[in-house]
Amino acid sequence: MEKLRINNISVSYGSIRALSDVSMSVAEGDIVALIGANGAGKSTLLNAIVGLVPLQNGEIDFEGEKICLPKHHQKLSTDLIVRKGIALVPEGRHVFADMTVEENLDMGAFMIRDQSVIEKRKEEMYDFFPILGARKKQKTRSLSGGEQQMMAIARALMSNPKLLLLDEPGLGLAPLIVQDIFNKIKIINEENKVTVFLVEQNARLALRTSDYGYVLENGRIVLEDKGENLLNNEKVQKAYLGA
Repeated sequence: MEKLRINNISVSYGSIRALSDVSMSVAEGDIVALIGANGAGKSTLLNAIVGLVPLQNGEIDFEGEKICLPKHHQKLSTDLIVRKGIALVPEGRHVFADMTVEENLDMGAFMIRDQSVIEKRKEEMYDFFPILGARKKQKTRSLSGGEQQMMAIARALMSNPKLLLLDEPGLGLAPLIVQDIFNKIKIINEENKVTVFLVEQNARLALRTSDYGYVLENGRIVLEDKGENLLNNEKVQKAYLGA
């Protein structure tokens, strides 16, 4: 069953076309990767899904409901899209540096009114990311890049999403930390039953982790296949895997 369906969308920034007639889908329970060079439009696509950038044309469906339509016909605001069960971990993490780890997690639960539910979820996050539990009273600026990325993911999970969008979760991190984060992503997907759509510069790791993958070039989808098949695709190897 499809969790997310993107139908023929285009996005422009002024006279610059960032996405052109992009169509793709994310099946429920899958990890789907989107790879491409810098400037290909990957972050724009994730931002479009949560209504942060307007569509020129096309539509986006989540669980069979239209959530994004062309500008002037926008179906839902970003906060309502989040309420439907979509959470975005943005590129660069965008943590609240002068707030504690715990306060950052509280921000991820801003739509939840039951304090007991919030406390329960925070404890779940501390169990899942033990380093966060050990540092929950520390200012976020004191955390390492990898710890901040873990916290950004935990903050997104506080809303108990059905679909987790990850924008460059491995950006700027040491290889061992990146592998640890991707191991966590697999657990989130397999054990917590959260569908994952991720953008990642490390194409090899992204495709190895994913069930299905798409290649975005100059705002257009140029290839799609199972992750393992894209890993063995000659064009992908030459362009993104250094083969």
